[in-house]
Amino acid sequence: MDEALLRTLTPTVLGILVRRGADFAAAEDAVQDALIEALRTWPDEVPRDPQGWLITVAWRKFLDATRAETSRRQREERVDDEPAPEPGAAVDDTLQLYFLCAHPSLTPASAVALTLRAVGGLTTRQIAQAYLVPEATMAQRISRAKKTVSGVRLTRTGDLTTVLRVLYLVFNEGYGGSVDLAAEAIRLTRQLAVGTHDEEVAGLLALMLLHHARRPARTGSDGSLVPLAEQDRSRWNTRLITEGVDILQTALTGDRMGEFQAQAAIAALHADAQTAEETDWVQIVEWYDELVRLTGSPVARLNRAVAVGEADGARAGLAALADLDPALPRYTAVSAYLHERDGDAAGAARLYAEAARAAASVPERDHLTRQAARLNARLRG
Repeated sequence: MDEALLRTLTPTVLGILVRRGADFAAAEDAVQDALIEALRTWPDEVPRDPQGWLITVAWRKFLDATRAETSRRQREERVDDEPAPEPGAAVDDTLQLYFLCAHPSLTPASAVALTLRAVGGLTTRQIAQAYLVPEATMAQRISRAKKTVSGVRLTRTGDLTTVLRVLYLVFNEGYGGSVDLAAEAIRLTRQLAVGTHDEEVAGLLALMLLHHARRPARTGSDGSLVPLAEQDRSRWNTRLITEGVDILQTALTGDRMGEFQAQAAIAALHADAQTAEETDWVQIVEWYDELVRLTGSPVARLNRAVAVGEADGARAGLAALADLDPALPRYTAVSAYLHERDGDAAGAARLYAEAARAAASVPERDHLTRQAARLNARLRG
């Protein structure tokens, strides 16, 4: 196997796919899949025209992925924006694929990445952002996972914890990202809840419903981001909130606490407040303490710093923030908010502008830019 030859041919093949009409991210994924196929088959016989072989296989991979994406979108269009509470009669093939991709031969992290890419429909970049790692690192992880399972019969299913992690990340991308997968994630989690009667499955379903209930109020008519404290709570879906709270309360009686139940409890406290001022931040901090104990997640610690700032004052929030890595996504935005709460308008304006430059999405960038402009106008006035 001449791996140097593959590296040399990759840019050319990628460029040809883009010229044929593939968008760059899809072309990258297709070329990566073709390279994996080459690594698997070329040790036996290198084709006479390696470049032509790679172009043909990569284009076929791109077409297969495009057809799969079209089919997935058509499935989503058949799902209501507000998923009905009645569960489906049976678990469909999609959920079974989630379990098969979570194969015992893979590490949990690799299984999640592979499932998100192969079944969830997320791009390598979206998965990397969810895991807070460089895109190249995630691409290598997915490639290794594909190589691991390439010679394995997918007859042994993975564990429930891995599948829950995948569904959670798919929902998060659908809820806040460029691909609308939230309703599909809820549909599959409903089916899983019916088949397992597991407290963490119920906790995840409750969390999804509570977040989904707020979705109509998360953006303005112009597509701008509306922070939680400024949302029109009359637009929240009370039916989904009631269902989510009921599911959560039942799960909590099982006395088997998990991270999704803790997150759902936080979401329920937000949903229970009639106004932002009525939010029970003290309880929210207590639930974040539980979530940090369960997961040690830096993202949970970051969100906890915000809650501490609301419960005990901005100085306390900044003290909690000081223990975290400034490279965390949203760290600078949180710092800006807490500095503003502490009366440091100039520092907050500078931090908002810095956070805007690093924002992961256009709505988030525009929101942070507006915050910086608002404070700068106040300082000039």
